[in-house]
Amino acid sequence: MKPSKDISRLIEIMAALRAPETGCPWDIEQDFSTIAPYTIEEAYEVADAIARGDLDDLRDELGDLLLQVVYHAQMAEEAGEFSFGDVVEAITTKMIRRHPHVFGDEKARSAGMAKGMWEKIKAEEKAEKRSARLARGLDPEDHGKGFLDSVPVALPALTRALKLQEKAARVGFDWSEAAPILEKIEEEIGELREALANGDSAPIKDEFGDMLFAVVNLGRHLKIDSEAALSGTNGKFRSRFHYVEQALQASGNSLEEATLDEMEALWQQAKSAK
Repeated sequence: MKPSKDISRLIEIMAALRAPETGCPWDIEQDFSTIAPYTIEEAYEVADAIARGDLDDLRDELGDLLLQVVYHAQMAEEAGEFSFGDVVEAITTKMIRRHPHVFGDEKARSAGMAKGMWEKIKAEEKAEKRSARLARGLDPEDHGKGFLDSVPVALPALTRALKLQEKAARVGFDWSEAAPILEKIEEEIGELREALANGDSAPIKDEFGDMLFAVVNLGRHLKIDSEAALSGTNGKFRSRFHYVEQALQASGNSLEEATLDEMEALWQQAKSAK
């Protein structure tokens, strides 16, 4: 089998990998739940390639992410649910429907028609989905019954905290400004200190989580995405630690042999250098 720019070749490869008698043993034994973590990981690797500005890597990572879509579609087709073509049809239908100001008639494409149209169309789609689920004998609320239950559980925790807060804010459940949130963070730190003093691991975990949630809330009010901010700090930490490692190697020393005082001195140099 030869490589190709045609999506059908990728679908053929996936089907061959999943073939019961002749396919790859590892691929054959996978299911939606076991593949889902890889799907999330590949999406992060796409974002990483973009952040690094590496378009060669981006091409490859987009291919890896596309493979995940084909993988899930292949398993669904085997179960008699839907195929890759159905996935493509679903998203093209959605994009055309949600952009009547681009793909609709002259009236729909007139100035001002796009305003508020997105939410209106999404509400219509949600109602249709509820009806379809009812017709299939399923719970009509596919994401739960509460106001916040449409926020995906699989999101990274910091991002999910942000999405939960944003949605709650739509109905007025929100701080009016950032300053009181700082007081809330200090309150949570105090409760964490108390939990630490008591030495009970469960309350310590809970209070630590409450503190993080409050910090995300502060970032939201400061127009800072917590996930992006932490990603930047991660990169800064890695860069400074690499400086320490290189400086130790240049002096004939190593991370394992260096004292904490030596590493701290080099860390301060790294901070001054960048």
